[in-house]
Amino acid sequence: MRYNVRDMAIFYSRSPEQTLAWAEDYAKTLSPGDVVLLDGEMGAGKTVIAQGIARGLGVKEDVLSPTYAYVNSYEPMFHFDCYRIENVRQAEELGFADYFDAGKICLVEWSENIAPLLPEHCKKITVRKTGDGEREIVT
Repeated sequence: MRYNVRDMAIFYSRSPEQTLAWAEDYAKTLSPGDVVLLDGEMGAGKTVIAQGIARGLGVKEDVLSPTYAYVNSYEPMFHFDCYRIENVRQAEELGFADYFDAGKICLVEWSENIAPLLPEHCKKITVRKTGDGEREIVT
């Protein structure tokens, strides 16, 4: 189910499978160089959305949360998990800013931890738990 409120779209997912399918379709709207911020609390489904986007982009590998690696590279995307980034300096030392100029799609979880490094124009997906396996996804 989808509602448009001005420039915002809201999708209500009733299962992880619906969330994956939505994200796979969303991937078709992305272009090389796009940076997509995945916003939501722990366990909201950010990684499920990243998996669906990856599938929509043709990634064949298993897409896992890069919590301890910080960033995983897949062709044609990077998937960041900035949960463990303690400050912007740490992200700079890891070369995060360089990834945003590499021409790949970048999916960024916990983007608030690296906000000063983000490009000016980013897309944002907010995911909220609304029930057991159910999610509200806002773009």
